[in-house]
Amino acid sequence: MKLFSFPLASLEKAIHKRVLTLPSPHKEWFAERWAQKPYKKAFVENKAMPLVTLVAKGKTMDDAAFAELLQEWEVTFYDAEEEVLRPLIQGDGLLQLMQKNLPAERAEALLAKLATRRSTAADAAASVPPLPSPAAEPTID
Repeated sequence: MKLFSFPLASLEKAIHKRVLTLPSPHKEWFAERWAQKPYKKAFVENKAMPLVTLVAKGKTMDDAAFAELLQEWEVTFYDAEEEVLRPLIQGDGLLQLMQKNLPAERAEALLAKLATRRSTAADAAASVPPLPSPAAEPTID
């Protein structure tokens, strides 16, 4: 779902800045994973960049095209990931100009996508999933 090219360095900087302000359990969970190169790459490519694309293109797309792209975006979010990505939808930092004309119902649909996909995960009962053992390979959602 690559509709435009947003500078990856700017997006990673925004994510890193948000990680610094996360509440305690989410901050540690996300920071440990963010330090892993495979997780970082997968998170940016599969979760953050498509979200930025939907925010940017969601202002001008018709409802059917927006709904189709949202439906095609098959990812699962953990609580900490939701906390990191939520400000990208709600108008924080470098993306404020992108979010300026985003219709409220589309912003709500994106927020619902963050929450709904996470709640359907197998570990939805746990607010923060346990870290994998050091011997285990990192998982990429």
